[in-house]
Amino acid sequence: MSVPKSYKAYVAQKDEEGKTTCSLTTRSIETLSQGEVTIKVAYSSLNYKDALSASGNVGVTKHYPHVPGIDAAGEVVASDSSLFSPGDKVLVTGYDLGSNSDGGFAELVRTPASWVVPLPPSITLKESMIFGTAGFTAALCVESLLRNGAAPNKGEVLVTGATGGVGSIAVALLAKEGFSVTASTGKQEVHSMLKNLGATTIINRDTLIVDNDAPLLKSRFQGAIDTVGGKTLETVLRSIALQGSVSACGLVGGNELHLTVFPFILRGVNLQGIDSMHWPMGPRREIWRKLSQEWKLPILESFTTTIGLEQLDEYIQLILGGQIQGRIIVKVNSQS
Repeated sequence: MSVPKSYKAYVAQKDEEGKTTCSLTTRSIETLSQGEVTIKVAYSSLNYKDALSASGNVGVTKHYPHVPGIDAAGEVVASDSSLFSPGDKVLVTGYDLGSNSDGGFAELVRTPASWVVPLPPSITLKESMIFGTAGFTAALCVESLLRNGAAPNKGEVLVTGATGGVGSIAVALLAKEGFSVTASTGKQEVHSMLKNLGATTIINRDTLIVDNDAPLLKSRFQGAIDTVGGKTLETVLRSIALQGSVSACGLVGGNELHLTVFPFILRGVNLQGIDSMHWPMGPRREIWRKLSQEWKLPILESFTTTIGLEQLDEYIQLILGGQIQGRIIVKVNSQS
């Protein structure tokens, strides 16, 4: 299988004044990042982190020009690793892909072999990107709750930011496991979508937040998956029942936490931070096996929008404005 000498990529760059602009550009093969495995990308997905990278956020990406895209799935076209051969179908999520190493918004991507996951046989390249980093993170959150004793017969589980990528998949995975799921959102128009994903109760995100100094609130949930952070997470932790757990993976609502130790000492609440970026390869492959088999969610296809590289400008602005529902998949190579 021959490797093209050039490829199209969605490139973010900064001018001398620090202004960031993005454009669809043809690049030489010599511009690819370092690594042992070169992949012809079939699909990527659009995440909030990608939008930050495309906007010049130095907390995400330090060096420009840069190709965003923290997810990629496709076919190996060249490999200097004995682990992979041309023709292998693979996926990459996390590590430094799309952060400070060029990412999946390009027809070709090159990565270290240690980042690459063989595509499980019972899932397609597109399906793997419907999950992507968001689905992988949601699965880690659900697995954390299960590992810490959550069970369907113990009460409700809350999911905050339930219409986002992580939140929507978390709702569906919890429902598949038999949990009664309470979904928190500020979008009235998506209630039917959340019900179809498996939510049993929907609450407004503004009414969820209790902005007072009470160290504990009424026990309301056996556990939670929080994708928001800030005051939302503060309220959630004070509302968890005895020996309950919270999986926290987001900070769009703030990166500070102001509360007492009472939820942890008097109720034994467990707070588990979820870092999907650096998850070890062995457990990573097991999560992808689950997502391709017992946790496979065909229903997500109906809550997925597929776009091309040329539509990224529009959808990046939408995701930055909090106007995205479900998952956005990027079809990178038109023949995929």
